[in-house]
Amino acid sequence: MTWLGATSSSSPWILRNSLLTTSTTSSSSSSSSKFSKYRSCPRPLRLSSRAQSDVGSDFNFVLHDALDSSGTLTSLAREAREGFCSQIRHLSDIERETSITINRCVDLGKTALYIAAEDDSLVSHSSVPLPVDAFISRFGDLSMDYCSHHNSSFRSSPEKLLESLENYLYVNKGFRRTIARYHSESRALYLHSVLTHRSGSPAMLSLIYSEILKMLRLWGFLDFDVEIFFPHDLHSLPRGYHKQKSKESDNVHIMTSQALLVEILRNLKDAFWPFQHDQPGNLFLRAARAANFIDRSNINEDSGFQLASAKAAQHRLDRGVWTSVHFGDMRRALSACERLILLEADPKELRDYSILLYHCGFYEQSLEYLKLYQDKKGRPLRRRPSDSLTVLEEDAAEKLMIRLNLILMEDGWSRPSYIRNFLGNNSEPW
Repeated sequence: MTWLGATSSSSPWILRNSLLTTSTTSSSSSSSSKFSKYRSCPRPLRLSSRAQSDVGSDFNFVLHDALDSSGTLTSLAREAREGFCSQIRHLSDIERETSITINRCVDLGKTALYIAAEDDSLVSHSSVPLPVDAFISRFGDLSMDYCSHHNSSFRSSPEKLLESLENYLYVNKGFRRTIARYHSESRALYLHSVLTHRSGSPAMLSLIYSEILKMLRLWGFLDFDVEIFFPHDLHSLPRGYHKQKSKESDNVHIMTSQALLVEILRNLKDAFWPFQHDQPGNLFLRAARAANFIDRSNINEDSGFQLASAKAAQHRLDRGVWTSVHFGDMRRALSACERLILLEADPKELRDYSILLYHCGFYEQSLEYLKLYQDKKGRPLRRRPSDSLTVLEEDAAEKLMIRLNLILMEDGWSRPSYIRNFLGNNSEPW
């Protein structure tokens, strides 16, 4: 039994289960997705329980219904979420640990574009969906362009071929790595923008690299095993290498299907987290500080900018403003959290989602997800002086649980009225 089993609720804010149920009918192929026929998926040996069920049908998410109630149409966002779920439902236990260069059951390019399509609809309010198939076809265009101009590389050694391909991507086509620290620089985190502007995160560049490798293999031009070296520093580019000549130390740099999707979504979560400050840090603790769940006198790293950032984020939420340059975007932070929960990346995603719901005024739902986190986490961690960060996190989570229970004990706060939403002023009852 996995931790998909959130309890149902009759609250009008709860996302209807049917809207996240994956459709079992496949869409007809089009010319723009001309190579999708090559991505057939054999019947897996064993699917995990999370893959056997309809992904998302057991979760009661808040975002889309809250936006609908505020007058923002979310039909396109819901369609994109369904597309995302239709892909990740094929993630068997084996597939989750499969390298992105040989993954077959999940179309990672399309999955990344569904992520982009949902967020695009949330912020643009466009009546036209992001053209996912049109951007998928760009992988084929890039691959065919490489073949037409560098066909001599196919007669070279594996090392020379990979060197030629990287020269094509990073020099001829100008793909480059960038770091998106704030949501004003977020185009590096969305696949369609990276394909257009050719500036992206390591995860996006690795994805593009792997999709071209798959095309070359399908066309018979790649007859050796290749892996992509995913960089963990701040400057290197993803590089391919001949797997037969790899070293054991290279294994930690192999990007799997699950790890890639988690990396993409956590990059978005980091960029759009509403409680930002200059120094990298724990997202949950930033939100906890804003809610006064942490004794600041015991935190050495607090700065005036951090405190001002937390107060400014909370003030904007109280006034119904959910996004601002350098101070995150609540909509896309919630969206990233919900999709990470669907991937079952880490139980802490439940906790992080809970504290965002708390700041939005969804106290009942916040408590529901915090309890799910506590259940999944199991027995309390033994607190050791050397594990001070975990101690801080657990203390903050316990204080959040206490405050939520106190709030829901107050008359009138256990079942919010239908018109309440996190765009308005959802102050606490004292």
